[in-house]
Amino acid sequence: MSFTQLCSRVFCQAINDYHVKDNVDTAISNPYDRDEIENRLYLKCWIDTVRWHFEDIIRDPHINPVEALSLTRRIDRSSQDRTDIVEQIDSYFMHKYSNVKALPDAAVNTESPAWAIDRLSILELKIYHMHEQTMRTDVSAEHIEKCKARLAVLLEQKRDLSSAIDTLLDDIAAGRKHMKVYRQMKMYNDPSTNPVFYKK
Repeated sequence: MSFTQLCSRVFCQAINDYHVKDNVDTAISNPYDRDEIENRLYLKCWIDTVRWHFEDIIRDPHINPVEALSLTRRIDRSSQDRTDIVEQIDSYFMHKYSNVKALPDAAVNTESPAWAIDRLSILELKIYHMHEQTMRTDVSAEHIEKCKARLAVLLEQKRDLSSAIDTLLDDIAAGRKHMKVYRQMKMYNDPSTNPVFYKK
């Protein structure tokens, strides 16, 4: 099993587990041990899945403004949680490949493995919800066909992205790519760099 196959299996598990109750307030029940990479992957996709539904709810034109503000705060926290877990996944790769000696001509990839895996998690969510659209019985045949066409594109995108990630990991393992990680520096979440905080 390739690493992206493992990711897809765990991501689909998290998505399906969430949709048992389909409620943003459902507590996560991560089935994997904390030290396993599957634990981090499951948590990553759970965060993404809850965030997906936050984004649906916040777009309700009749949402109560007080509820909207509260939800906006939750979306912001979710965004930070997402960044934190991606960095934990990158730390896993940094440790895994720590003894690999990069070749003299090794290049640096445009993004780290975990940020590419982040996109794969979102893609699994798009596939799940687009497939859901193709199963509706309350819409026109035209809607169904349009969603089927979009689903086909998403599945092709998943194949391409998975192949690219697995190739990147192979290149890092062989020293053909040099893994570098730049930690996110979200200034608006830091009271020392957000002027709304420090000017007070």
